[in-house]
Amino acid sequence: MPFRQPRSSCRGPRPPAGSRSIDAILAGARARLCRLDPEAAHLAHRLGAVLVDIRPAAQRGATGAVPGALIVERNVLEWRFDPRSGSRLPIADRYDLPVIVFCQEGYTSSLAAAALQDLGLYRATDVVGGFVAWRLAGLPAFGPARMLA
Repeated sequence: MPFRQPRSSCRGPRPPAGSRSIDAILAGARARLCRLDPEAAHLAHRLGAVLVDIRPAAQRGATGAVPGALIVERNVLEWRFDPRSGSRLPIADRYDLPVIVFCQEGYTSSLAAAALQDLGLYRATDVVGGFVAWRLAGLPAFGPARMLA
């Protein structure tokens, strides 16, 4: 028997009331962050900030990685950094923890850093341009893995 959606939930081409585009959500997230360029993120990490790579393993393997970055994939980030979570990392025991998130190009990391701020980690931010910008700035990086094989 084929699935039939109830008529009342069919919306057509118009967005539902109260919905926002991803561009609007991203702009709202970034408005809350004090985003760092790669050089500033590197310096902050050297001074003790936690640098977090949220990219999936396949992407890290294909493009490379940052030495010293903590790898916490996006799908578990909030559980690993919420000081109230039973699944938190040992370092995530306070709300003033400086966390700098990066992804491949700096989009998903903005949403992720805003989510960490929603948990109370008020110093969370991200890297403008992500790993691509980090690499272009000539900052320390490994890989990609296929080059090392």
